[in-house]
Amino acid sequence: MARMHSKKHGKAKSRKPVVELGKPPEGVSSKQVEELVVSYAKQGVPQAMIGEKLKKEHGILYVKQATGKRMHQILDEHKVAPQIPQDLLDLMKRAVGMRAHIERNKQDIHNTVRLHRAESKIWRLTRYYVREGKLPENWKYDPNEAALIIKGKA
Repeated sequence: MARMHSKKHGKAKSRKPVVELGKPPEGVSSKQVEELVVSYAKQGVPQAMIGEKLKKEHGILYVKQATGKRMHQILDEHKVAPQIPQDLLDLMKRAVGMRAHIERNKQDIHNTVRLHRAESKIWRLTRYYVREGKLPENWKYDPNEAALIIKGKA
């Protein structure tokens, strides 16, 4: 598949080790893995950091291989999933930071281009999440509202 903003075709991808689904490492049950995921989410830890903590502190490489469910499915079942998906929130953080930088440095043309690229990714993800039902139908990306959301999260 081609990259979004370049003419190159990338072939790099991660390849997970072959392990039976629903079979956690020895000494840990899939219930315990779910409880760990939910407890970290209630503490306000982002999903990527939950995966890192499970890997480093508990030896659980992949949540899906340990429980048979994706992390987001577990969070949805326990009603602790974030309202805005993490990848969209990360892109919004990037765009808010770029807008602040461009406001201070109006002559920075290169970052203006990067801001347009980041915002086009945000709009594309927004359409996807609205179509999938993860965001409300009337949800729109607004840079000023994004700055307020990011300040509220920080």
